[in-house]
Amino acid sequence: MPDPAIFRQISSKPQVHLTAFAQILPVRADMSSTTQVSLMTDVSAEAPNVADIRADYAALIQRKRLYGGALLAVFVAMMVAGFRVADDRNAGSFSDGFTRIFDYPGEVLSEATEKAAQLPGHVMTFFPALVETLNIAAAATLLGAIAGTVLSLLATRGLARWPSLIPLFRRVLDICRAIPEIVIALVLIFLLGGGPVPAMIAIAIHTAGALGKLFSEVNENASLKPVEGLSSVGASWAQRMVLGVFPQVGPNYVSYALLRFEINIRASAILGFVGAGGIGYELRNAMSWGQGRYDEAAAIFLLLFLTIVLVDQLSGKLRDRLTHGAQS
Repeated sequence: MPDPAIFRQISSKPQVHLTAFAQILPVRADMSSTTQVSLMTDVSAEAPNVADIRADYAALIQRKRLYGGALLAVFVAMMVAGFRVADDRNAGSFSDGFTRIFDYPGEVLSEATEKAAQLPGHVMTFFPALVETLNIAAAATLLGAIAGTVLSLLATRGLARWPSLIPLFRRVLDICRAIPEIVIALVLIFLLGGGPVPAMIAIAIHTAGALGKLFSEVNENASLKPVEGLSSVGASWAQRMVLGVFPQVGPNYVSYALLRFEINIRASAILGFVGAGGIGYELRNAMSWGQGRYDEAAAIFLLLFLTIVLVDQLSGKLRDRLTHGAQS
């Protein structure tokens, strides 16, 4: 006679029907039909019915909604308390500033409209600064992608050169990704002085952490059969990675790198406000002078906006072509 524990284990799965038991149960020649029917009855009696499953599911949804509502209430309470603290610390100027939030954009647009004829000249004047910003973003993306590739391979199970050091390389990626670019840039500007080099290094460090994380996830989905085949013929670790892994993950690598390049353009423009050069530095100067140079600020905004939109469209098409192939 079969072990009753088998039936208890099977009955814990509500998706198993009685027809499945007919195939699973070992039918012996010496087992009477009455015994077989009693076993089937005992198993079906222990299985939960549809009403119980629906009730459990409804209770689960209710708990999720309750937890979500509680978290939302805590978030709203913290936001309200934060605004009140900020308003008290600034003697009411925090809330008063909301009434003037659109004053500056209005002044910029007004002056830019009055001096619209000078906008093309301003665009050409600040175009070299835009090129510098693009160079910072491109160099940082390239360096970060190279470092992220190496770190991701060393941090992936099944591909790592030193498996015992996988946690160490993953923590390195976490640290690079956790520190904002502007914090790294401020430290490097203090050590190296202003200019594009600190911005490039800061963005490259953060890019290495971000791309390394994405590349590592791509590596985990790669097939290990080519790597094992190369290993069987005596290939080195570098040869296994280049010949066995890169052909599988290369398109995704390039796609993520292009996406990161878009982000780095914005980051390099922001770092210009802290003295890292590029078009962000020119924008800070134009805004610091105040009224009288708002037309230059408008030209920089326009130039930066058009550049980001153009790069976004081009990289989007390239990413789609790399990951999905050419559309017929």
